[in-house]
Amino acid sequence: MLAISSPPFDQMLTSFTSHEEDHNQLQQQQQHHHLLLHPRPEPASNRSVQSHRLLLHCAELIHHADFAAARHAISILTTTSSATGDAADRLTHHFTSALSLRLHLLPPSPHDPNFILSFNQLTPFLRFSHLTANQAILEAVDGHRSIHILDFDTGHGLQWPPLLQAIADRSHFPNPPTIQITGTGTDPSLLSQTSRRLQSFAESLGLCFHFHPLCISPTTSFSFQTNGGEILAVNCTMFLHKLIKDDGLDELKQFLLAIKGMNPAVVTVAEKEAKHSSPLFLQRFAEALSYYSAVFESLEATLPPSSRERMVVEKMWIGREIEDIVAGEGEGRKERHERFERWENLMKNAGFLIKPLSYFALAQARLLLRLHYPSEGYMVEMMKGSMFLGWKSKPLFSVSSWF
Repeated sequence: MLAISSPPFDQMLTSFTSHEEDHNQLQQQQQHHHLLLHPRPEPASNRSVQSHRLLLHCAELIHHADFAAARHAISILTTTSSATGDAADRLTHHFTSALSLRLHLLPPSPHDPNFILSFNQLTPFLRFSHLTANQAILEAVDGHRSIHILDFDTGHGLQWPPLLQAIADRSHFPNPPTIQITGTGTDPSLLSQTSRRLQSFAESLGLCFHFHPLCISPTTSFSFQTNGGEILAVNCTMFLHKLIKDDGLDELKQFLLAIKGMNPAVVTVAEKEAKHSSPLFLQRFAEALSYYSAVFESLEATLPPSSRERMVVEKMWIGREIEDIVAGEGEGRKERHERFERWENLMKNAGFLIKPLSYFALAQARLLLRLHYPSEGYMVEMMKGSMFLGWKSKPLFSVSSWF
């Protein structure tokens, strides 16, 4: 069974246009702007719906280049939302900030990779993805004496200590197998730090382990070969969406074909269950508003209102994702997510077959939630041999494995 607790180092809308309208349309516009200036008191249960309408209206104004009206709407939204309020307030605050960036043609703020540690501790999303992918890898490499994991976009390497611990703990491995992880990324310094941490952790477990850093960018090709006798596992946790471009999916399709050509025993895929890749701003905005509403509600239910840690994560990680989706355009935009159905089609077209996740993996994921995130709103379900983590009835993350 994989370790569920974190390892020691892991602690660390109809729019209004500006042109001349007929009398009825103008009257409706005046009434709507009157409501923006003098909103009627809303019960708490309706404020979220009202905020969504105002945000969507503001996005439409920007889309139709009615910038004066958009600035007015943003000023209203700014005064009626707060980064320290309830989930609806905070959601409105962050989307309003992102709309302001788009209105003023300012770039979104980049992610600070250091905040992934806090995000990983306060939310179940990455831990669920790592735990479930690790279980699929563990089952695929069971009994092999030489294991090679090709990990795309390794970052801090948070996924791997639980897997190393699980391999070291397996009773039928009196002499644990040799393990090599080839970790990719764009930051040589971060990869070097990750290498040292993982090497030290593996040595404390008595494992024969080697970490090989491979500095690549999503747009460059690379060569990779396994040694004779090695079993290969390929891990794509929150990576494949980075290969989606405005001009199509050619790069992603070529990547998947290259991975298939390596003949891996298993390929694990974890992605947000959302469609943020549309080149159409309004479609992307509406999808993001729905998705992050559920995220903010889940944080509201699992952390106290005064949680400073939650506020920091919302500002420095989730808020910057929202900025990228709303204000980012062209090659600079990073958050280009797709739902499982798209990944399923792409994987099958590249020659992969689904490798159904085990019911043990499902039970393990549910135990993770019960022990660390005991809110009744979280749900984990198995569909099409893959696993989905969501908030209430809305799936938020998916994990699948392929061969």
